[in-house]
Amino acid sequence: MSRQPWDLTFVADPEEVAALRRLMRLHLGLWGLHELVDEAQLCVSELVSNVITHVGHGTPATLAVSVNGTRLRIEVHDPDTRALPTLVTAEADSECGRGMALVDAVADGWGVLLRNGRKVTWCELETGIMAASDHAGGPGVSRAETLLDVYATTKAPPVSTIGDRLSTITAEEAVIGAITDFLHWLRAHGKDPDEVLDHAQTRFESQIRETEVTTCPARIRPVKRRS
Repeated sequence: MSRQPWDLTFVADPEEVAALRRLMRLHLGLWGLHELVDEAQLCVSELVSNVITHVGHGTPATLAVSVNGTRLRIEVHDPDTRALPTLVTAEADSECGRGMALVDAVADGWGVLLRNGRKVTWCELETGIMAASDHAGGPGVSRAETLLDVYATTKAPPVSTIGDRLSTITAEEAVIGAITDFLHWLRAHGKDPDEVLDHAQTRFESQIRETEVTTCPARIRPVKRRS
């Protein structure tokens, strides 16, 4: 599954926090990381609130999210390189000073980076996904996942492009290779390839029947009028 990094520029105000939390939930859902939603939303809330409290309302900032190896990385960028987040021990009933302590409690790591004219406060959450180098199933699984990403983005190419680019024999071999790779991917993820093939065959036959009905509608015979 492709998990492309993304970022969003925003203004550090309390009203923005809820919108950023919703955006985080949406992206984690698309990435298949539903189990990290609560922790990730908490980290976003605290990192942004830290900017609001210690840098100031209305500060232009950026939220950047990516998958770094097997970890989800959340970054908040702001222009103040002097107000550095610190981990302090807050009283149990204190309303302030708890932000980075909460991040420290749920994240697997956090820190601060100073760039040219900006500060980056980051944290990382372990995702539990396999690293590319640890992927079970061999190269066939990797190729299938690449095909899944392409298919999800572009859908199937027009039939005419296949004829233009490949001979019939070459195209058939490519299709067989793709199906084989998908079977490897299914097996590596604990699925039953035979069951999936049966479902695919059933769906294929159903679509063919629908196409035939659409393209070959029944002829309506005219009703003979009695004289």
